Amino acid sequence: MPDVQDRLGRPLRDLRVSITDRCNFRCTYCMPRETFGPGFRFLPRADVLTFEEIARVVRVAAGFGVRKVRITGGEPLLRRDLPSLVAQLASIEGIEDLAMTTNGALLARYAWDLAGAGLKRVTVSLDSVDEDTFRLMNGVGIELSAVIAGIDAAAAAGLGPIKLNAVVQRGVNEEGILNLAEFARGRGHTLRLIEYMDVGESHGWMLEQVVPAAELLRTIGQRWPLEELPAGYPGEVASRYRYQDGRGELGLITSVTAPFCQSCTRLRLSADGKLHTCLFSTGGRDLRPLLRGEGGDEAVQAELGAIWRSRSDRYSEQRAEWKPRSGGPKVEMSYLGG
Repeated sequence: MPDVQDRLGRPLRDLRVSITDRCNFRCTYCMPRETFGPGFRFLPRADVLTFEEIARVVRVAAGFGVRKVRITGGEPLLRRDLPSLVAQLASIEGIEDLAMTTNGALLARYAWDLAGAGLKRVTVSLDSVDEDTFRLMNGVGIELSAVIAGIDAAAAAGLGPIKLNAVVQRGVNEEGILNLAEFARGRGHTLRLIEYMDVGESHGWMLEQVVPAAELLRTIGQRWPLEELPAGYPGEVASRYRYQDGRGELGLITSVTAPFCQSCTRLRLSADGKLHTCLFSTGGRDLRPLLRGEGGDEAVQAELGAIWRSRSDRYSEQRAEWKPRSGGPKVEMSYLGG
């Protein structure tokens, strides 16, 4: 099957697979408690794709050129028997990089099983190494030590190189980025600082809360001199920098101040089987009728190919031009997997 390109000439290379919309954190920028409280209705179990259905979509996507698959959520470690899914995905021909993004709180329990099943890498969300700030941002009071234990277990299990993702918000955690960088440098992990983005509708996003990547780069570079590196692969979203003292790398994700829509090669599969062509999506195309019907893989192939060929998303560029896309509220990050 030939590779497929969208209307802007972008190939399909990356598939992000959300396997649950549930999470054990209530981070203010993703699943604030005010919205996702005790009465919030998550997806019914019957609506969530089975592991076999997920693997089927990944096989079809691999035929169109997907080489990287990232398991996301919600919090993926809340899904039972996750190593079984990892083993299925790791066996699919053409998938060269199988990774997972997690908040890390349960990672110490599962790291070795996931590595044994074929997971290659993990990215751990870590917004602060200050205990009080970390508890405030995760919204449920989970202790920092649980996540650090998960990071260390992943490193010991060989799930690296490990990346640590931090969403930086003005007035919340920007004062602690040097401590975050020092933590990552000390353990040999890559810290990636992410500009606070307007994903979804429930977080009360304001432009004033965005700390521009250029400011973050200056702050860290004044402490530890940096030099820019080329992209590691086509479509990489993070700008890469190397510490001149040889103590690892720093990444900056600049969706707000320096959009990278033109090189975006990502497709997202939600936990209930909808394909979304942009992180800032207002809706997706439902594959469940095909996956649970009698159409066979040919029908899934035709639908996936049609979805990507018709894609023209460039939301971050439009935001930068102050021409936001209309069409309804954006889907929440916890549903799409970031």
